[in-house]
Amino acid sequence: MPQLYDQFHDSDHIPPRRTRAPGSGYPMTPSPGGRRPKRRRRRAPVLPVLLSLAVIAGAAAILLTALRPSAKASDAAPETPPPASDALTASAPPATATPAPTPNNQRDIPIPDWIEQDLLPVNQWSRPGDPLPQVNGVVIHYVGNPGTTAEQNRSYFKNLAETHETYASSHFLIGIDGKIIQCVPLSEIAYCSTVRNADTIAIECCHPDAEGKFTEETMASLVKLVNWLIDTYDLRREDIIRHYDVAGKECPIYYVRNPDAWESFLDELTFPSP
Repeated sequence: MPQLYDQFHDSDHIPPRRTRAPGSGYPMTPSPGGRRPKRRRRRAPVLPVLLSLAVIAGAAAILLTALRPSAKASDAAPETPPPASDALTASAPPATATPAPTPNNQRDIPIPDWIEQDLLPVNQWSRPGDPLPQVNGVVIHYVGNPGTTAEQNRSYFKNLAETHETYASSHFLIGIDGKIIQCVPLSEIAYCSTVRNADTIAIECCHPDAEGKFTEETMASLVKLVNWLIDTYDLRREDIIRHYDVAGKECPIYYVRNPDAWESFLDELTFPSP
């Protein structure tokens, strides 16, 4: 036995092994350097698969389109809307709507020579310069400062640009002596009648005492001025109102507490025939 062992285990008598080329991946054959060779992973053919799926999807879409029934003529949207119901037709405006009236204050209005123009400088406190395109009425006020003149009240409006005390002004001031001063152009709003600033002309009247009753001179000038405004803007009796009628304030105080005196003033005005 020792001889057989030596015979077959001597380096000269080792039978040859089945081998492949070095690095071929054969598990029994070492690769150069003594490392086992790495196996190459087989990758699935992605691109051919995607192309196949795209072809299948396209064929399916074409098949579905061919099988879909054609739309009926009744399914198509009508070229004109269906007729409205009788109720809707009755409430709908006519096909040719009447155009809105042209604003009555977008024009040059000559001021009579019996009115003194002393316009306030433009400022945000008493003359903002905002347009007044439409005049639908005249609002009568009293200054609430007994014994003061029209000039003094005009100075008060002017000084508001400096004092910032409040927002206040009027288109016209009428003094105890009947003098009329225009403070704000008719084409601009005045800060006098709160929610009606945007469509009315404001007139402030001076008065000799706290009772607030106007003097005969003041009342005569007021009638003259309001009649001119009535004629200029084609106003009616209901368009001549008190500050009280706008905001519930007792202004002009005497003509709020004495409604008969207010109606007597309106009776002195001349309105266009109905």
